[in-house]
Order: sequence, then structure tokens, then C-alpha cells
Amino acid sequence: MSAAAPAEQPQHRGLPQPLAAICAALVLVGAAGFLYGLSSDPETAWRAFHVNFIYYAALAQGGLLFSAILVVVGARWPGPVRRIAEGLAAWVPITLVLAIVGILGREYIFPWVEHPLEAKAGWLNPTRFYVVQIGILAILAAVTVRYLRVSVRPGLGGSADGAPAAKGMFARWSANWRGDAEEAAASEKQLRKLAPIVCLLYAAGYTLFGFDQVMSIDPHWFSNLFGGYYAWGGFLSAICATALIAVLHRNAPGLEGEITKDRMHDLGKLIFAFSIFWMYLFWAQYLVIWYGNLPEETGYLQARLGSQFFQDTWSFASYRLNEPYAKLTLLVWACNWIIPFWVLLGQKPKKTPAILGGVSAIVLVGFWLERNVLVWPSLVPENGFAWLGVVQLAIAAGFLGAFVLVYLGYSRVFPTLLVPRRS
Repeated sequence: MSAAAPAEQPQHRGLPQPLAAICAALVLVGAAGFLYGLSSDPETAWRAFHVNFIYYAALAQGGLLFSAILVVVGARWPGPVRRIAEGLAAWVPITLVLAIVGILGREYIFPWVEHPLEAKAGWLNPTRFYVVQIGILAILAAVTVRYLRVSVRPGLGGSADGAPAAKGMFARWSANWRGDAEEAAASEKQLRKLAPIVCLLYAAGYTLFGFDQVMSIDPHWFSNLFGGYYAWGGFLSAICATALIAVLHRNAPGLEGEITKDRMHDLGKLIFAFSIFWMYLFWAQYLVIWYGNLPEETGYLQARLGSQFFQDTWSFASYRLNEPYAKLTLLVWACNWIIPFWVLLGQKPKKTPAILGGVSAIVLVGFWLERNVLVWPSLVPENGFAWLGVVQLAIAAGFLGAFVLVYLGYSRVFPTLLVPRRS
């Protein structure tokens, strides 16, 4: 950013067709699947809802974190990439709404609601749980909206009259306009204050989110590292979503020549390095649990990895891979670590749109599968396909359609995917 006149401007565009229509249809499919599930199998419906809730919550907040980190380090390379990452955060207020909706299905997700644990009753009780969780998400939503408004304001001056939609929001976000140079300087100053706050809130808030919303599903298991592991997965998935959207926008009107090979290379390096660190966090948990060999710790990982990875000596036996969730967990490893490591090892793949976009999409699918692995084995340990079914896939499709629609609405109807101001 610079104190000079803003180098960006909004480009007013409508929702792309037929993509918007497809997303709307997916939302209807998801709503229908959820309602059908509530009437026929509420346990499955609410658990599928929860998986997608925790997946998109961390991904959206991770997008804002990515933008904030770029501000904190003073990065000059991102260009429109930072705006793409910020667009993911348009979902953050919806995360708060979904958390409130999820209260209705709490007994199907958290066993301690109907069967309290006396030893953990001070922590695992609905009052403490939802006051803290709703409070965290409300604070994050408020800070997110403030950050987005400050970030895009310099590019919105005088554009409300030309907006085909969302004119009211344009007017509010650009009220009391003080001129291009002054607004750019004020935005930079405020972002430097807000960005560290965003980083700290994500680290603390989503660590606690992971402890409560995920780890407490199996209330007898605990890991001090798990909250950080979950939060890091959200951050990495946000970088992959940013890379995928950037690749898809490389020929978009106004962005021609902006998604350069150098920028793709930088995104590829982030995915390559951070996928290794994600696997390191998993390994750090696994190794300590393996050599500690405490039943209250080993049970959680063994339910997911299978007994193959809990032998005193290494002895591969293929039949152990047929244990309920073993193959699914190995597929997660392949998507989130093995593929990005080996495919993005060189420079050329990182600079190739099809390869970078393809790996990003694989990792995004991998993290959705990983969120299923975190939830379902704790609730249905004997059925390795409990996560897969018509209701589950319909709900997942509905969440995907809604997430993409929100992104399109924020970046196009209220056009905050700013394009370079060209002479």
C-alpha cells in the first residue's frame, strides 16, 4: 500500500452464469438433504452439518489470517492475491450464525451433553461451552468485518453510484470520504494495528475452537497440540483456496497479467512448506502418543490409523489396513502431504497454473476428508463409511454452494476483488 492515490478500483460485475445457478442448486440440494436427514436420521444429518461447519469456519478465518500476515510482514508481492484471500473471510459472520444453529443438534455431536463427565463437568458443560464459543466467533466476526472494511475502503471512493447492487453497503463503507491519498494512508495505518490482532485472535480463538468443537467429541481423549494442529489445517486450506481462485482468475477482466508466474511460485512455496509443517504437527502428536502408550491417548489415533501404526515393531500387514478408517486416513495423508510435497518439489510445477490449481484442489478435498476423520470415528467407530452417504454428500454440496455464492457476492456484487487502476 502507498499513501499515493490508490492503485486499485472495484470492477462492477454481476454473478457469473451458470456458476451462480449451479451454486444455488447445490444450496437447495443441501437444504433438502439436511431436512430429509433430520426427519429420517438426525444423528447423521447433524454430524455431517458439524463436519462442514468446522471445515468452512477455519478455512474462512484462515483467509483473513493470510491477509493479516501479509500486512504484518509488509509483503509487496501479493497484488490481488491478498484481496482473493480476504474474500474467503466473507463467510466468517455466517460461521457465527451456523454455530448458533448447531446448538439444536448438540446432543447428536457431543456425548457429554447427555452423559456428563463428572471429572470434566466444569469445562464440558453446555453453558460454558456455548458462551465461550459464541463469544469467540462473535469477536472474530466483528474484527473481520472491521478489517475488511478498512482494507477495501481506499478503492471504493466515489464508486457507489456506479454499483448495480449493494449501493447501501458501498455508501456505508465509503462514508465521510477524505480523498484518495488520505484514505490510503489511513487504511495502511489501521491495518498495521488490526493485522496483529487478527493473528493473535486466530491463534487463541481457533485453538480453543479445535479443543471444544472437535476434541471434545471424544471427551476422554486429550492432546495439548491438537488445537494448534486444527488451526494450522484451516490456515493451510485457506492458502490452497486462495491459490486455486487466483489460478482461476488469471484471465479475468481487469486481472490480466496480474496472477504472474512469480506470484504462483510464491503460493506454491507456501503450500509446499506448510503442508510439511502440517504433517510435522501430526507426527509430533503421534510419536509422543505412540511411545507413551497410554490407553486414553492411543485409542483416538488407533481408531483412525488402525493397529498397523501401533505395533511394538514395524511389521506391515495389509489386513490391518481394512480396519474401519485406516484407508481414509492414509488418503488424507496422500492429499495433504505426499502429493503437495512431491508434485510441488520443483520450480516449474509451482509456476504451472494447471498443476498449482490441481494440487490446491486436492489439498482442499483432503482437508474436508480430514475433518470427517476427526469427527466420525469418535461417534461411529465401527463403520468406516459412516461419513459417506446421500445425506452427508448432499449437505456437503449445500455448504460448498453456499460458500462459493458468498464469495461471489462479496467479490462481485459488492466488488471487493479490486483490480489495478490502469491509465
